Amino acid sequence: MTHQTIIVLDFGSQYTQLIARRLRELSVYSEVWPPNTPIETIRERAPAGIILSGGPKSVSDAGAPTCDPAVYDVGCPVLGICYGMQLMAHALGGRVEPAPQREYGHAQVRITAPAPLFADVPDEIRVWASHGDFVAAAPSGFSVVATSANAPVAAMAHPERHLYALLFHPEVVHTERGLAILRNFAYGVCGCTGDWTMASFVEEAIGRIRATVGGGRVVCALSGGVDSTVAALIIHRAVGDRLTCIFVDNGVLRLNEAAQIRRRFERLHLPLVFVDASALFLDRLAGVADPEAKRKAIGATFIEVFEAEAAKLGQVDFLAQGTLYPDVIESIPIVGQASMIKSHHNVGGLPERMRMRLVEPLRELFKDEVREVGRTLGLDEEFVVRQPFPGPGLAVRILGVVTPERLALLRRADAIVAEEVRRDGWYTRVWQSFAVLLPVQSVGVMGDERTYEYTAAIRAVESRDGMTADWARLPHDLLARISSRIVNEVKGINRIVYDISSKPPSTIEWE
Repeated sequence: MTHQTIIVLDFGSQYTQLIARRLRELSVYSEVWPPNTPIETIRERAPAGIILSGGPKSVSDAGAPTCDPAVYDVGCPVLGICYGMQLMAHALGGRVEPAPQREYGHAQVRITAPAPLFADVPDEIRVWASHGDFVAAAPSGFSVVATSANAPVAAMAHPERHLYALLFHPEVVHTERGLAILRNFAYGVCGCTGDWTMASFVEEAIGRIRATVGGGRVVCALSGGVDSTVAALIIHRAVGDRLTCIFVDNGVLRLNEAAQIRRRFERLHLPLVFVDASALFLDRLAGVADPEAKRKAIGATFIEVFEAEAAKLGQVDFLAQGTLYPDVIESIPIVGQASMIKSHHNVGGLPERMRMRLVEPLRELFKDEVREVGRTLGLDEEFVVRQPFPGPGLAVRILGVVTPERLALLRRADAIVAEEVRRDGWYTRVWQSFAVLLPVQSVGVMGDERTYEYTAAIRAVESRDGMTADWARLPHDLLARISSRIVNEVKGINRIVYDISSKPPSTIEWE
């Protein structure tokens, strides 16, 4: 099935993938492509629309990313966002200059003329801006349709050529009516009808897997989370008993998690091999304090264990993983100019020595899309709503070296957080909630004795997709109970702090 598609050309913004995500939320299929994609390739795809993303560069910089100017006459509507607007203005004869006052964060935009993008949008909206340059003069034929205090051209339009541009980011949740603006572009300007659903994705994913795998055998890396679970269910539907799932206990799981996962997957009737490699992983982590070194050590050991287990199965052709789109975007500059934020243990391919090829049915999906796929597949709600858990596990929630003693402290503290958050009904209201063990010891008093013990941080965030997040305003009574229980029940922790950082500028995980 061929879907109406809006192509997003990526000029390096960390928000680029959010544009695609928001469009999919509108049931409009979207793909992110490199900005230097040949115009012939774009024409062959016959997109319903094209969006030029934001980016960190200035259009006047040497080596600034650009695209073929023919994109403005490809025959479908084009929307420039932030850097994309500046690039459009620059290419079509407008004037782009350094802004007298750089806008980063919230800004107030006033809509000054009727425009298709702003149908049913209030005359004034609070938006998210992130730019050092601005459009001083729109190109010939464009109308200025919105302004802000620091930007004389906050939005411009050339309806006859189906060209539109915004200096702010409608894809970011901080922009009021941002989704409505994208809906106006997708439906009102591009004529999309919303023909992409999770049910259609499942059908297509099963078809792609069958075509890729053929008569081969697949092993699936099963973590116990919703991503790998959904991936396994889709692959099982595609290839049946030619799938074998392998679960590896890496020694940095939460309290009693390995046993719980084993019981859960027995109920799903997925063919499962359970491997306890905890001693090996902890040996490889011994003395390692650097966050990236931890991730890489876990990733390398994971591949090693998989290689050994797969060899026991005989001829296996494919390794399946529950890799998601944010993993790909954050790990490596897959498209455009995006900068690496952190490495992910399940992104970046396999060592050449491995004879297996990767199958990643969820690689283009965001977390909430995966949950919807899980519901479509009939997965129990306990799996669907399970909070994300990092592949490197508690290793990236223990700052500094990982030891069995520190793991024991964090496991008990984290279990208390989970119990109390669930008890108060906050588990499904927040994106993630967990404890972090800090390499900080401080003085305390318990009974009549002086203590000198570790500090634990509590992290709880609200998010729609994990790409941006805000700290959760948990009730003070809930935080008080968590703090009291940890200090009283976990010998070795005498101080609790609450993390009130948002993403960006912070990340959700501490490492």
